[in-house]
Amino acid sequence: MFRRERSIPLRSSAAALSNNLSVLQLPARDLTHFGVVHGPSAQLLSAAPEGVPLAQRQLHVKEGAGVSPPLITQVHWCVLPFRVLLVLTSHRGIQMYESDGSVMVYWHALDSGDASSVQAMFARGIAASVHFICVGTCSGRVLVFDIPAKGPNIVLSEELAGHQTPITDIATERAQGQDGVADMVTADDSGVLCVWRSGPEFTLLTRIPGFGVPCPSVQLWQGIVAAGYGNGQVRLYDASTGALHVQISAHARTISALDLAPEVGKLLSAAEDTFVHIWKLNRNPESGSIEVEHCHGECVSDTQVCGVRFCDPLGSSFAVTGYDLAEILRFGTV
Repeated sequence: MFRRERSIPLRSSAAALSNNLSVLQLPARDLTHFGVVHGPSAQLLSAAPEGVPLAQRQLHVKEGAGVSPPLITQVHWCVLPFRVLLVLTSHRGIQMYESDGSVMVYWHALDSGDASSVQAMFARGIAASVHFICVGTCSGRVLVFDIPAKGPNIVLSEELAGHQTPITDIATERAQGQDGVADMVTADDSGVLCVWRSGPEFTLLTRIPGFGVPCPSVQLWQGIVAAGYGNGQVRLYDASTGALHVQISAHARTISALDLAPEVGKLLSAAEDTFVHIWKLNRNPESGSIEVEHCHGECVSDTQVCGVRFCDPLGSSFAVTGYDLAEILRFGTV
């Protein structure tokens, strides 16, 4: 069972964007960082375990020639083996910062080839894989940046082509680089999923067809792809074969965010129907089939939930953001 804990106030309410919450745990300092997008700015907050806000910072998009400030589409901490970077995507480009947001170390501008004449440019979908950071674009391409152990010498090393519509989300897991092992999945507006193996050159292993419904959020755990769709379904696929194992009618409206507690296999789903659910995933060792158990459901009344994240690797606490909600809601086990 979970109970509502002390919420964390925001200076501005969360925008109605899928995956609009990022969480970085700092156990050594007993702190948790939260990142939330509001229009042309991203809010970064540090909080103590009891939810007391200790510091706030606002980041903005690198200015260009436009009349109005460009909108931010996502903010996400990327944990690499040797450093942590904060990545911000927008309608103008990709910005990478040191983990506290104090120093911008890299800027990549989107070019006009990233969008058609009738489509707005934007980047969206962020994930770290080994020493790479992968970012999706509105053209369906995934940009792969090679990140050095320190300093700003970040290089665009590869562009992955597997999608025809804008990328919505990217997820990775830490089994990277092993032969034949899928360690990254990308999703797009048409519901197509591409499963990749990372390395000096990324390899497309499996392409899972869509069915006419967007896939706003995706996760990857022990060879299982968890995908949340615009019709409220959560589907679980085998990453190596693309076979559909489980289909759950999890929500009544569009799923806005998924998250995983990797140490225990808990899946967190949130949707525009005001509900947050926790599911336990297992792979049967004998049959290899994927099994799912519903663990908890939480109604966030009168709130269009747009972001949800576990706050620890065991899945014993989670945080929620909602459209036009000027606080981060926190829940912990009783």
